[in-house]
Parts: sequence; C-alpha cells; structure tokens
Amino acid sequence: MTDTFDFDLVIVGAGVGGHGAALHAAACGLKTAIVESGDMGGTCVNRGCIPSKALLAAAGKVRELHDRHRLQALGIAVESVSFQRETIAQHAHKTVSQLREALTKSFARLGIEVLRGHGRLAGPQAVQVGDRRVTARDVILATGSVPFVPPGIELDGQTVFTSDQAIALERLPQWVAIIGSGYIGLEFSDIYTALGCEVTMIEALDHLMPGFDPDIAKQAERILIQPRDIETYTGTLAKRVIPGSPVVIELADAKTKEVVEVVEVDACLVATGRVPVSQDLGLETVGIAPNRRGFIEVDEHLATTAPHVWAIGDVTGRMMLAHTASAQGIAAVENICGRPATVDYHSIPAAAFTHPEIGFVGLTEPQAKERAIAEGFPVGTARTYFKGNSKALAELETDGLAKIVYRQDTGELLGVHILGLHASDIIHEAAGAIAQRARVQDLARHVHAHPTLSEVLDEAYKKAVGV
Repeated sequence: MTDTFDFDLVIVGAGVGGHGAALHAAACGLKTAIVESGDMGGTCVNRGCIPSKALLAAAGKVRELHDRHRLQALGIAVESVSFQRETIAQHAHKTVSQLREALTKSFARLGIEVLRGHGRLAGPQAVQVGDRRVTARDVILATGSVPFVPPGIELDGQTVFTSDQAIALERLPQWVAIIGSGYIGLEFSDIYTALGCEVTMIEALDHLMPGFDPDIAKQAERILIQPRDIETYTGTLAKRVIPGSPVVIELADAKTKEVVEVVEVDACLVATGRVPVSQDLGLETVGIAPNRRGFIEVDEHLATTAPHVWAIGDVTGRMMLAHTASAQGIAAVENICGRPATVDYHSIPAAAFTHPEIGFVGLTEPQAKERAIAEGFPVGTARTYFKGNSKALAELETDGLAKIVYRQDTGELLGVHILGLHASDIIHEAAGAIAQRARVQDLARHVHAHPTLSEVLDEAYKKAVGV
C-alpha cells in the first residue's frame, strides 16, 4: 500500500470481471476501490447469465413435464402441467437479488471501497467519479458491453427488445421473432417454446448457429429447432423492424439487401451480439484510442497502451464471456503485482444452456484445419453419441454427441464439442485436458466412473487411438 495515491488500484466496472479483480487485489494486499454507476454485478448478474439461467431452469422443468412419452417410459404419469409466468419471473429476480447482495457484501467484508457513479479516466493514474477525483497507482477498465442493435431496427422495450428486457419475462407473446441464432437466440428460443410461444428465428448468415462446430450445429438444429415450434430463415436480414401491435419485420436477402418478405409478429427479440462500453471513459486523457470496432486493445498481459491502465472483459473483445473476464481480472492483478501472468484463451470453455445443453472448448474442426494448413500437421476427429451411453439410456435422454478434434501427428487435443445432457458440466474435463496440452493417447488411459455421462469423452479418446 502506498501513501502517494488514494488507492493502489481502482477498478471501473463492478461486473464479474471487476468483481474477480477486486477480490484478488484485496487478497494480494492492495488498497482497492471499485466504481459502478449501475447495478452491482453488471450484465452477467443482472441482465445476462444469471437471470437467463433461472428462466431456463423453469422452462426446462416445464418441457420435461410435458414430455409424457418419456415420463410414461419411466413409469411416471402426470395428469396436467401448468405454470405461472409471474412466479417464474420472480424466481429469476430473486436469484439476481441474492447474488447481487452477496457480491456487494463481499466488497465490504474485504475492505474494498465502492465508489458509486460514472467513472472515467481523468489523466494519468486518476479517475473521476461524479464530483470526486481519486488517484491510483493502477487502473483497470472493466466496463463490459451492451446489446448490439443493427441499423433499421427500432426498439421500444415492449414489443421490440433485447435480452436486457427479455429476462424480465413481463409477458409471453404468442408469436415472437428472434433475430440471431447464437447463444442468446438459442437459449431464448428454448425458453419461449417451452412456455408455449411460437418462434421465428432469423439468421443473416447462410446457416444457423454459425459460431458452433458444424457437426454440433447440424445436430442442434435437428434436436433444438426442428421438433419445436420454430420457423427459421437463413441468409436473411431483418432490414427493418417496426415496433407495435403487430411488430412489422421487413426481411431482405443477405446478399442483395433486397426485401423479399414482410412478416408480422407479436414481439421481436434482437439477439445480434454485443458491443463494448468504451465511450465516455476519458481514454483520450491517457492517449488510448479504441479500435474501429470500439474495443480497447490490450497485450497478452492485459495492459493498454497507457502506463498503469489495464482493461479486462468484454470491453477488450477477447472471448466475451463472464468467466473469461474474471480470469483476465485475476491475471491483470497478478501483473500489477509484478508476477507475469497471461490467460490461456484456448482452454476456456463455453456453453449454451439449452435442453439439452451445448458445451465446447478449443478449436472447431474448420478452425483446426485452417491452423493445420498454416503449420503443416494432419487433423483427426472422433465422434461418440449419447445413445450409446449407459447413464443417458437410464435417463432416457439419449439425444446428442461428443466430438473431439486433435492433431494426428502428436495426439494433442485441440477442441472438444458436446451436445447432450449436462454438456456444460462435462466440458470442463476437456478444458482441463486442453489447458495441459494433453494427448489423446494419454487421455484414453484415464479412468472414468461407470455409468456416467462423462464416458462419452472416454469413448471418444479411445476411438481416436483405436482402443
């Protein structure tokens, strides 16, 4: 701790990344302050990961109880299923409140000062928070991101909205359009269809779920889209969206930009990605200029181009995931303390909490092949299916597959992609293996408990080496 500055570290933004950085800084003995103008916990706790998972938990139970064929096969009879939208929404709100309170208490318990208000750099090693100016030996920018709304789409927060409003679940539109088929679009299509809504999914690229491995996307379309009340458009732009009752959507060919159809729906969720919060941060006072997409560029140690200014999380554009931000926050603090640290982005897992779930880590097969061309090595893949897994058979939840991608010359595991029951949990075994740069030859000799869902990976590793 120093007498020269008000604080050793000031963190601008109290989302998951800022929270993780603050806790680690306190553990390292740094006098720390965190700045927040909105709700403590940022997007993840208040408008993203947490409330959406609470909604998905309820929607998943409704979907499961409506699957009478499966329940009857298990010897269970359910006469009728009903739900209360208001109570489901309250469950999400209560979960958010509990986590936000716990997060706030953790700051107080560790002696981290909370500065309420908009924070912006006020020159080298200084931050302005409202009328108060504080100095710090180091500053971490953890300002996060907001939903991206393409040109031509008008929001009213009621009939046309982003995930920020959707998590409140204030109503269940009979027919809702979802623009985008990434994580957010997939998860909300799961929620809406489970609760009785019709969905039209609009994707600008020529195939659904463009960010996923092609094999996973193909199976996910078969399992998560086709059997459900979901109509899909690909290669199609929502060129114009007009709020109202009904919502009017002008659909255009993604290549020609010519309007080809007009649809009318009860509501429209815009799930077209996120953009960084990098405006009005006083970046110019220290000579930082965001790149053309608005992200604050950092080096491998999370340092910006300005001395003593660091950036973490969505505002950097490096894997826009809450747990990535947290890992970056810890690494940034380590670097501030003079202990060089980096983040291994290759081994960070991600998940879509649909029913069933999708979990993945590392490279997709096309990405691996692209790297293979550049570096000159052969790529191998192996696939196994939940329909052959004993635990999945016992659960009568056999939809899905596990796919591994590896180097055929060295056996190094490059990527793992899972669609199936509890995929978001199983994927962490693969994340650990990739972090260790493990070989499939060694992984094939690991012992898994039987019967467990994780054996889908065991079988994939063994298949890769011909065991």
